Amino acid sequence: MEFLTNYGLFFAKTLTFVVAVFIIVSLILSAGGRGKKSEKGQIHVSKLNEKFKSMREALQHSVLDEDQLKVLEKDEKKRVKAEKAEHKKLAKVKTKTDIEAIKEEHKKRVFVIDFHGDIKASANESLRESITAILTLATPADEVVVKVESGGGMVHSYGLASSQLARITSKEIPLTVCVDKVAASGGYMMACVANKIVAAPFAILGSIGVVAQLPNFHRLLKKNDIDYEMFTAGEFKRTVTMFGENTTKGREKFVEDLEDTHVLFKEFVTEHRPQVDIAAVATGEVWFGRRAKDVNLIDLLQTSDEYLLDQAESADIFEIEFTVKKSLPEKLGIAAQVAIERALLSVWEKSQLNRWF
Repeated sequence: MEFLTNYGLFFAKTLTFVVAVFIIVSLILSAGGRGKKSEKGQIHVSKLNEKFKSMREALQHSVLDEDQLKVLEKDEKKRVKAEKAEHKKLAKVKTKTDIEAIKEEHKKRVFVIDFHGDIKASANESLRESITAILTLATPADEVVVKVESGGGMVHSYGLASSQLARITSKEIPLTVCVDKVAASGGYMMACVANKIVAAPFAILGSIGVVAQLPNFHRLLKKNDIDYEMFTAGEFKRTVTMFGENTTKGREKFVEDLEDTHVLFKEFVTEHRPQVDIAAVATGEVWFGRRAKDVNLIDLLQTSDEYLLDQAESADIFEIEFTVKKSLPEKLGIAAQVAIERALLSVWEKSQLNRWF
């Protein structure tokens, strides 16, 4: 028994020592990194054509016999040889006029970005960096495809995301937004910036409206003799509050602000998709893909996979992803916070989706 007690004390001391060392190392690394300006992250690029090719070859080797495979390999060698010959020919071009002509006639490139939006549009930073990278190289002969999945959220956050997409169209580079699951409210605000909106048949789109809700605990506080005081300068610095007594005038001003936001939303959609009857669709309703096409909310019924695969033979397709670099303290300390936020956001998003079914 005494042995177990001593062993337990030894184990506790050892564990305490390890934890203390871990904390000290973390603090040193954190302090050492404060004065250094590091990159926010890095761009990752993967060529989807290679992925499609690998999938095709794996299937061919399983399905086709040896003779058929030899024919395919022979054709592939001819194609590669022809491409090399064309590259050599272009490499000999020396005049500036011919070089500019080559740039204009280059094989179409499709740049693909994924945007998974939460209530805060947290993917904005990644979207910004990815678009900046693409704009350093893309031309009007190329295309940018953004796969949007979002049920909406904060107006200013999705307004910024929409403005990021507008950087692409302002350069006259074709922009396509693909929606496989949902692009509602702020998600549709982003989608409508595109030259073309492609959606799966049962994707959810629309919800062109504005909503705000908050509980009020004033009566509960009053019942328990708890005073709540708030001091403001400006008549409408606060219109409604969670703990104070809301006035009729404050509520009216709050609703007025919501209506104005709705007007701005409708004007934004009309500006980018004039073919939409905004009075008919700006009711806060949502449409499945098939119905959305009937009211001109989208242009084409297709999944993003189908849309990209159709272009694989005629274009080089690149998937662009910006990953944010995280420090050790962020990895250790923010993990729990992120998990809690995600749980709360998941509950909120599910509550929004549930009202559509």
